[in-house]
Amino acid sequence: MRVLVTADTVGGVWSYAKELVTGLVRRGIHVTLVSFGNIPTPSQIDWIEPLRLVDFHPTAFRLEWMQEAEQDIEASRDFLMSIIEESQPDLLHLNQYCYGDLPAATPRVVVAHSDVVSWWAAVKNEEPNDIVWMRWYRQAVARGLAGATAVVAPSHWMLRQIETWYSPPRRAQVIFNGRTPTLFNPHIEKDDYILSVGRLWDGGKQVALLTQIDPPAPIFIVGAEEHADAALRGQSALDEAAQRVHLKGPQSEAQLRHWYGRAAVYAATSRYEPFGLAPLEAAFSRCAIVANDIPSFREIWGETVCYFHANDPASLQQQLERLHASRELRLTFANLAYNRARQRYTAERMVDDYVSLYSSLVGAEVLAA
Repeated sequence: MRVLVTADTVGGVWSYAKELVTGLVRRGIHVTLVSFGNIPTPSQIDWIEPLRLVDFHPTAFRLEWMQEAEQDIEASRDFLMSIIEESQPDLLHLNQYCYGDLPAATPRVVVAHSDVVSWWAAVKNEEPNDIVWMRWYRQAVARGLAGATAVVAPSHWMLRQIETWYSPPRRAQVIFNGRTPTLFNPHIEKDDYILSVGRLWDGGKQVALLTQIDPPAPIFIVGAEEHADAALRGQSALDEAAQRVHLKGPQSEAQLRHWYGRAAVYAATSRYEPFGLAPLEAAFSRCAIVANDIPSFREIWGETVCYFHANDPASLQQQLERLHASRELRLTFANLAYNRARQRYTAERMVDDYVSLYSSLVGAEVLAA
């Protein structure tokens, strides 16, 4: 079987694509991978070289959520069609909405990782203004969703957002994201610090909450400080002048594994999080997780994490102090999150779910070819 997968190199979709593509190849599936956003760095693509069944096409076309993306999207659609004609895939796995209605007679899975409208509603508590760009964006997303053979969301909450802001897909399925547990170290001794991972300019990640408290332990925040869209650079959500947190900027995967492995507590402050790979990585590293009390975190983590009242810095501080005061309580929550992650959110389970979906769309005989 041959599958064409699109991805972007800007955020968590790249980690997701790495797990997906690696798992597909291990199952004997040929993958054509096309990336958008930025040309990936050598460290971002070193995992591809050992995979014999991957044909990789990196591009720098703008992503659909970027300002002034319309012209790039048209060009990238033409480019993608040329790759489809050349590689003749049996199925398209599209991690951007705007390609869901490509004029190709091939089943296509569109994955709803997130979208600007649901982000805006969660962060701003209102619907986006009806400006020209937003109108174009919403139409592009709606067309892509309508053209999809199947729409996948990483949580039931995110699927409801798609149904609320656009329209119910003709076929929809929730496939939770997954990571490979062995990429993380849950067995090393913990240090007395709090970790959070998130883009500083993203109000959805809401790491600024951590600057509004008097923390019981040092706080380290890992993530890009500038917006991926050049038009919005310089708009950082966090000022380190308060000296309550330490900004570490972007980190390599090896560095991140170290931060996760040594952190006693992970602060999941997001007010918008369709799934959340960073809390999952923290769970696989056996961190105790303090999470914002939002529906998607409740869905993903149940009672295995320590919640603070939604978007409330005083409650966040209270829960951090509660965990800091009791090593036994930290270990309890760390083990609860670790065990839930192992049971529900492995990359192997995620890839199995996608392969099952592919089989239902293209037929078992094609899958085995």
